[in-house]
Amino acid sequence: MRAIDTNVVVRYLTGDHPGQAAKARAAIDGGPVFASTTVMLESEWVLRSVYGFGGTEVAAALRSFSGLPNVSIESPVLLAEALDRAEKGMDFADALHLGAAARCEIMLTFDRQLIKMAMDAPVRAMEP
Repeated sequence: MRAIDTNVVVRYLTGDHPGQAAKARAAIDGGPVFASTTVMLESEWVLRSVYGFGGTEVAAALRSFSGLPNVSIESPVLLAEALDRAEKGMDFADALHLGAAARCEIMLTFDRQLIKMAMDAPVRAMEP
């Protein structure tokens, strides 16, 4: 299996650089690839901040990508739950952090927005 970087995911999803997009498509469609959680996090950031994707568009793109038959995601449940929270308005990175802390009792943060958005999460967020 081959691991892929953010730029391969982004080229696959946007097709904005025809030569690289064709290579990304051939690589991903041509056999098993692995995308780490950090690659998915960075892909969300690039799609949102560089390409202007909205939250729903990002979630749809990353869900579609992670569902491809040749794509293995490091933590598929964590990704799915983070995308669900992001669609409800939570910052995607915060949603990943919160999901990764699921086995903990509390997530300590100074981020008031995260505390507010985490009310229905399995882990409570609060100030230290």
